Order: sequence, then C-alpha cells, then structure tokens
Amino acid sequence: MSDLIAAIATAPGTGGVGILRLSGPGAARAAARVFRPAGKTALAGAPDRQLLYGQVLDKDGRTIDTGLAFVSRAPHSYTGEDTAELQCHGSPMVLSLALEALFAAGARQARAGEFTQRAFLNGKLDLTQAEAVIDLIDAETPAAAYQAAGTLGGTLSRRVAAIYDGLVDLSAHFHAVLDYPDEDIDPFRAATIRSALDKALGETAALLATYDRGRQLTAGVPTAILGKPNAGKSSLLNALVGYDRAIVTQAPGTTRDTIEARASVGGVLLNLTDTAGLRQTGDEAERLGVARSRAAAETARLVLLVLDGSGPLTPEDREAMALAKEAPACICLVNKADLPQALDLEALKKTFPHLCPVSAKDGTGLEALGPLVAALFPAGAGGAEEALLTNARQAEAVTRAQESLDRASQGLEDGLPPDLLLSDVEEALEALGEVTGTTVREDITARIFQRFCVGK
Repeated sequence: MSDLIAAIATAPGTGGVGILRLSGPGAARAAARVFRPAGKTALAGAPDRQLLYGQVLDKDGRTIDTGLAFVSRAPHSYTGEDTAELQCHGSPMVLSLALEALFAAGARQARAGEFTQRAFLNGKLDLTQAEAVIDLIDAETPAAAYQAAGTLGGTLSRRVAAIYDGLVDLSAHFHAVLDYPDEDIDPFRAATIRSALDKALGETAALLATYDRGRQLTAGVPTAILGKPNAGKSSLLNALVGYDRAIVTQAPGTTRDTIEARASVGGVLLNLTDTAGLRQTGDEAERLGVARSRAAAETARLVLLVLDGSGPLTPEDREAMALAKEAPACICLVNKADLPQALDLEALKKTFPHLCPVSAKDGTGLEALGPLVAALFPAGAGGAEEALLTNARQAEAVTRAQESLDRASQGLEDGLPPDLLLSDVEEALEALGEVTGTTVREDITARIFQRFCVGK
C-alpha cells in the first residue's frame, strides 16, 4: 500500500487562491485535522466532491485562514486513491503552515509529478495521458493547449489502441492455432495476414507522419535570426519576445554569441536564436560568434533573414542570403522600413517569396509576420480529436513497431510460414504497448479466451 503524500498544488508565489492536495490512505482523516468545517458535516464523513466551507488550521489547531475542502475516495479520484484538497488564499505563509500541519498529520512531501505517477500506476491514466499533463502545463500557444488537452482525453491512446488491437487479434490467432491444435479454430490464411499487416503498416506510417507537427507544438520550431551586423537582428528578437532580451547599440558586432528566447508568432512557438552578424573579422570572440551563427542557420527549421532595407545589398548580405536559402523554410524581413528604402522588393521576392517589410524599431509590419509563419508551420485544426505524436519516446516506439511489421510483411512476401512471423508481430506489439504502457502478454492471453473460446 502506498503512503500518504501532500503538496502545494498551485504555483510558487503570492496569489488569490492556493491549493493543497493529499493522496493515499488516511487522506480524509489527515485533511480533517487541518480543516474545521463551519457546518455540522465533518470533512472525513462528507460525500465525495462535496465542497465544505470552514477554517484552515496550523499543526497546533490555530486558525490561519478560511477556505474550502473536499474529499474524493478511491477509486473515483485523480490518482485512484483516497484524496483530499484544501483551497485557501494564496499566501505562501498560509500554505506553508497548512502543509506543515498535514505533515504533522502523517503525510510526507510528494515528489515532483508523484500524483500523476500514482494515477498512471493505478490505471487512471495511460503513459501518453500522463505525458500530456506536463505538455498542458507547459503549453505556450492555443494549439499546444488544445493538443495536450486532447491527448489527456485519450485521442492518441485511442489511435494507438486501434493499431494495437488489430495486432493482438492476429497474435492471439497465431497462439490459439499453435498452442491448441485440438480446438476447432480457423486456420491461417495468407490473405488475412496480409490484410492485417498492411492495415497496421499504413496506420503506423500515418501516425509517424504526425510527429513533426506534434513536436512543433510542444517543443517549438528551431529558428535562427540571420543577417549582417547592424541589420536589426537583436531589435527584431526584442520586438518578438516583448522585452529587451538582447543588447542593441549602433555599433556593428554588438552580438558576439548566440542569444536564445521563445516567442509565439502567428500561434506557432518559435525557439529564436539571435546570431552574431556575418562578416569577416579579426576579433577572436566575434569570429567564434560568426561560426556559431552559421551552425545555428544550418540546424534551424526556419531562418528569419534580416536585411537592411535602407542601404544596398553588401557581400555580408549575400552570404546571409546564401545560408538562408539552404534552410527548410525562410522568411525575409526587410528591416528599417521607417527609413527611406534602397532595396528592390520585387526582385527580392523572386528569391525569397515569403518577404515582409518591417521596422523592428517601431513595430511597423510585424503583424504580417504571424500569418507567414503560420502558413509555413500550420498547427492543424487544434481540436481535441486530433492525435499527434509529441515526443521522441513515442516516435521511437512507433518506429520500432513499424520496422517489426516491415520484417513480418517481407517474411510473408518471401513465403515464410505464419508461425515464423509471430516474433516480429509481437515485437511490434511490445513497441506499441510501450507508447501507452500496456502489458502485451496479458492482453494476448485474454484475447485467446475471449475470441477463440479455448478451453470451453
């Protein structure tokens, strides 16, 4: 049996509301020692999820606040255990005193993520849903929030389960025929196996194709701001993030190292890297910064090329343009639109069709950047029913499943008997089971009895 844990559930700092949570045996009794209801109903005897108003107490029984409390008993709770929650004012001191009182009542400090860990271990969430909790907490764009909420609601789980279920059925048929030859079970048919493998391969390929977009939503798009010295790169970074992240001066070469920040542009999360201006220099620190600029441009999925529209193109501009053209996606920002212009925008559009005249100094034209970014990196419908792979663990497991299915498919094509395909099918099942944290062997055994009625 697990022990009783408690923690402050709201973010650090002062706020209007603060929440403390408990989970484990004796949660209601421990909470009752820290909360005195104003009415006749005792917290430990209250119906599940019924809010009670009363006083919050310290470990010596002294009143430190007034607030609300409720209990949720196993298995009908977030963690699947007995739980309780205290809601009071968001004073750090009040919360600290109340938590100290909960410790005195027998609870211990919960580890980071332990409530969600218990929900997973008790079968209230699968692994993809547990991962979606932190994705939802960390969401920085509306699309990321919608996506995490959908995954928490089971969209990805259901999509993986559909593939998994078909393969469990196939594997159970294998085992039933091989292990129970006296039972009246339909024999293998190559066409049936081919159909099942082809379907699973198509579904895993379609699921893997969602990974780039899912990773974009949760991790952001690696974006390099590229250009010659004094083109306005750092001013652009500051304008996009909304504060002075980078130092801006009139002297060329102020930025000598890469500077990173995150910003939502057009509903797309960008991991921005402000780079040193590209030029030949004898300064060792600046030279290293220029080398890092080139490296950032080579690894970026998006380059924001910044050109100084108030002057003619220079050799440094052309070097930056050449690097930008190699990127998977590029938007050309012709900066200093507040000054008289010297560049031919129509000619530039032939090389950089995604072009946007701006003034990083006063913000002119920056509103047009959002739609350009959104067009290059569409977030999708953003609805709760869209299932996307969002992290490398999920993608790696589905990739292994697809590789195993490929081997089984090739073996079938080469004329191998069905029983020799079994190990590849079950390797695919194991990999898919890792996505959601499913126990494969138990599912196959259950399916044999459910479908094929072995032993009846």
